[in-house]
Amino acid sequence: MIEDGFLYVSILITFTAVVALAESKIKSKFFKYVPGIVLIYIGCTLMQTFGLFGTSDSMDSTYNSLRGALLPAMLMLMLLHCDLRKLFKLGPKMLLTFFAASFSIIAGFAITFALLQSFYAPGTDKAFAALSGSWTGGSANMVVLQDILNVPEGIFGYALIMDTINYSIWVMFMFWLVPFATVFNKWTKTDTKYLDQVTAELAASSEESESKNIGFVEMLGMLALGLFVAAISTAIGNRLPELGEAVNGTTWTIIIASFIGVVLAMTKVAKIPGSMELSKVMLYIVIALIASHADFSQILQAPIYILSGFMILLFHALIMILLAKIFKLDLFTMGVASLANVGGIASAPILAGSFHRSLIPIGIIMAIMGSFFGTYFGLITNFILSKL
Repeated sequence: MIEDGFLYVSILITFTAVVALAESKIKSKFFKYVPGIVLIYIGCTLMQTFGLFGTSDSMDSTYNSLRGALLPAMLMLMLLHCDLRKLFKLGPKMLLTFFAASFSIIAGFAITFALLQSFYAPGTDKAFAALSGSWTGGSANMVVLQDILNVPEGIFGYALIMDTINYSIWVMFMFWLVPFATVFNKWTKTDTKYLDQVTAELAASSEESESKNIGFVEMLGMLALGLFVAAISTAIGNRLPELGEAVNGTTWTIIIASFIGVVLAMTKVAKIPGSMELSKVMLYIVIALIASHADFSQILQAPIYILSGFMILLFHALIMILLAKIFKLDLFTMGVASLANVGGIASAPILAGSFHRSLIPIGIIMAIMGSFFGTYFGLITNFILSKL
């Protein structure tokens, strides 16, 4: 069992590099249907599940420090070729889809609870309401709702298990869907003209910069810029006041780093090559870090609650697919709206970047909206469940 932080990180990065190398060198349709980023998530989760990583102050400190540095740095570098004026062409459907995703999750909780409530322990309705706050906003909302609703500690533990197991699998599933965007959009008969146009324009701008030779100086400069912005954003974010429990130092850090990236995108800094490659390295490492804290070993400890979690997400998916078919919505919009609710600020921007890195602001905006509304959505869920 590994308890040394440095060894822990080195194993994650080595595994990430092996998967990335295989994806690049092996010409197989396998990687078309199972992207490398999904394999990284599965592999690192299995390492944790089978006990390769232990628990120690060294590992916790290394995880928090590295993730805290790489996430804002990665987002800033990915945003260097972002043009918000082009993103505005996407219109209000993004916001409407976000709220549709939120209410489909609430509906999933209501339907699942109505079907299985005879199998639950007393107080499960309150635990589900707290979990609903997490799946429509973030973990902070879940903690707030636990206090507001006086959720019993024992039942709240089941909600935490669901928030670990079901959430982890849902995030992995959403990344797995990315290569099927064209097929999904064709099935829903989506008019992706504006999205394709925006993506093409952003890609052209990015390729113009990245077509230049990337040398030692450029890579070192981008690395220095990313880490410096991450450090400044963290320092400022931790000093800004919290707005309730939803907007904390981490949220401020992401907002500040993203703002700096958007501003620098309008300067000559955006023309320096290397940001795309370096940000992708950071992306893979961040995914490995996140996955290493997921654990599937608890999946048999509370089977009815784990089953309930999958049912909730299934109803959420079915409702979203139905809306996509009726209103002809694209997979990018649906996926980011879903993960902005279930995953929050840490994963929605990453999923948006998987479609195209310059679309990250949409993931950030949606996730921040969730952090504001999650508590209220949880209270709505509690009201509905209390009437069933």
